[in-house]
Amino acid sequence: MKALIVIDYTNDFIADDGKLTCGERGQSIEQRITEITREFVEAGEYVVFTIDIHDENDNYHPERSLFPLHNIRGTKGRKLYGELEKYYNEALHDGKTNVHWIDKTRYSAFTGTDLEVKLRERRIEELHLIGVCTDICVLHTAIDAYNKGLKVVIHRDAVESFNPIGHDWALDHFANTLGAKVVKKGG
Repeated sequence: MKALIVIDYTNDFIADDGKLTCGERGQSIEQRITEITREFVEAGEYVVFTIDIHDENDNYHPERSLFPLHNIRGTKGRKLYGELEKYYNEALHDGKTNVHWIDKTRYSAFTGTDLEVKLRERRIEELHLIGVCTDICVLHTAIDAYNKGLKVVIHRDAVESFNPIGHDWALDHFANTLGAKVVKKGG
């Protein structure tokens, strides 16, 4: 069994006015992210949106000193970006029960969440990862998945970062250190 993990594709990470935006780099994968998500949902595969959440007055969060405050609870910055938000709402409206949302407070979608429990309940053995940032949250989620014995598939045309060097390094790391399968549409 396989599952799709959609990581942090929110306004704050993608929109021009986002608090920690990838800008055009992140916007360039919008169509592909939405397409992959739709394929998995319509095929009845388990799809999990793992979305960063921060509280404005949380002075103890380790990211506080590393990045501008972003994805603040209850703000428009935390909503999914563009067509993905529309499709997510459509899937919920249509009663899709294979779509799940998990708030996360650390880079890895596994840390401090019930993601592993949800995957094990469904006997998921292969995780497909899409979203941002390739070299931060996608990377840390992939490392945890690898350490938990899950097969990892990275959709090269559906991950991006505000750091081009980090993006390229992470793609190499996925394939050559984690043994992940790095794929893209058409080859």
